[in-house]
Amino acid sequence: MSVDKRTPQARWPRWLRRGPAEMLATAIITVGVFMLLQPFWLMLYTWSFVTTLAGTALFMVVSKFPD
Repeated sequence: MSVDKRTPQARWPRWLRRGPAEMLATAIITVGVFMLLQPFWLMLYTWSFVTTLAGTALFMVVSKFPD
C-alpha cells in the first residue's frame, strides 16, 4: 500500500490555492459593487446584489483553502 507523503497543499492545483481564489472572489465583489453604483443600466443594477452576494459567499469558502 502506497502512502502519499506530500503535504495537503501540494495536492491542490495551483489555481485552487487561497491567493488566486481570494483575488477572484474580491474581483467579483468589486464588479457587484460597481454594478450597484452605476446609473445607466437597470439590468446591471438588478443583478448587483446577487453578484455581490455570490462573491462574498465565494470569499468565505475559499478563505478555508490551503495557502
